[in-house]
Amino acid sequence: MARKYFGTDGIRGLTNTSPMTAAMAMRIGMAAGAHFRRGDHRHRVVIGKDTRLSGYMLENALVAGFTSVGMDVVLVGPMPTPAVAMLTQSMRADMGVMISASHNPYYDNGIKLFGPDGFKLSDAAELAIEALIEQEIELSSPADIGRAKRIEDARGRYIHFAKSTFPEELRLDGMKLVIDCANGAAYNVAPSALWELGAEVIAIGVSPDGKNINDRVGSTAPQTLSETVVASGAHIGIALDGDADRLIVVDETGKVIDGDQLMAVIAASWARAGRLKGGGLVATVMSNLGLERHLSAQGLGLVRTAVGDRHVLEKMRSSGYNVGGEQSGHIILSDYATTGDGLVAALQVLAEVKRAGAPASEVLHRFDPLPQLLKNVRFAGGKPLDDLRVQDVIAAAEAELAGRGRLVIRPSGTEPVIRVMAEGDDRGQVEAVVDRICDAVRQAAG
Repeated sequence: MARKYFGTDGIRGLTNTSPMTAAMAMRIGMAAGAHFRRGDHRHRVVIGKDTRLSGYMLENALVAGFTSVGMDVVLVGPMPTPAVAMLTQSMRADMGVMISASHNPYYDNGIKLFGPDGFKLSDAAELAIEALIEQEIELSSPADIGRAKRIEDARGRYIHFAKSTFPEELRLDGMKLVIDCANGAAYNVAPSALWELGAEVIAIGVSPDGKNINDRVGSTAPQTLSETVVASGAHIGIALDGDADRLIVVDETGKVIDGDQLMAVIAASWARAGRLKGGGLVATVMSNLGLERHLSAQGLGLVRTAVGDRHVLEKMRSSGYNVGGEQSGHIILSDYATTGDGLVAALQVLAEVKRAGAPASEVLHRFDPLPQLLKNVRFAGGKPLDDLRVQDVIAAAEAELAGRGRLVIRPSGTEPVIRVMAEGDDRGQVEAVVDRICDAVRQAAG
């Protein structure tokens, strides 16, 4: 059954436009609360958010919805998405909510839901909540309305957790690093955790004003980070996105290191330590063919899934892997977390650099990626990929790349965009193929 509100990562959209309105947020709170209201105990939901201006509005609307159906609310303020997942578990809450649109601009927002185990909801749970959104929901009696409470030590709890994932025998003394928090949810916790582990920290993207989240900073815009690393003589740079569930690294020369390289680093480290499960890692169809070849040379495997960290996690859980992620920097280390955690992944990378005692450019460059090009084509409506002319162009491109590369074309699950990616041994051929397909999609989209 098709989902009406939920996309690949919760419910997301332009603020004050359906479904990202205060009225809908209240309905979501009521529906989700009713779905998770089981048993006769006092029910509890943990709500966190990033730094978007609209977070205040949606937070209050969700509180109204949850308390109206008898759920107590714990507010933790601006916190990373993985922190909300962790706190949901540790506080024995019935569910968790993160208000964020991740790497999107400030004018978008979203609502991500977690179950009591800290994992994102299954398709079945999302469909059940969608059905409740459009139904008349039974409200609590006046005596049973929920209460809301803000806790002040949530940041400290998450910092302690993140530090506990760093090897006890190591410290970051002598390491000068730049951390870019995208003016987002980790603007306080990430620099603090790194400083407490001994690093000399230069923090950028840590002055949120409600509108500057992901604005020319963060994992999707690493140029500022690269420039700061080089100018300051730092050993390494770390970039998180708006809700801190993804990671991109910059080496001491300013070169950007993506999620594929970082997963290769972590997988090799864990394999040497005898703690890598599944005999390899899980990645999506977007990961570079160079990663697959590199892992194979080490006797490790790569299992691919559809795009989206939820698909990666589902495969990890069903097949017994403990490392997985996306080229974009969502890295899931299930020994520690139930979702992608940019800070925890960064600490694993920093540990490997520290152990090696060599420059980040040497330690983190594990393979030469094949030429790969990804372009996005925005469209106003309809289904451009159903156009017969587009399908003919795609078929011709697949035939041209057969045996020499790959082609991945998909609609985004979070915005009206068609993503066109090709990779292969011949860069010119890859560029020509992507341009032809993008032109065809634009014409079909009008």
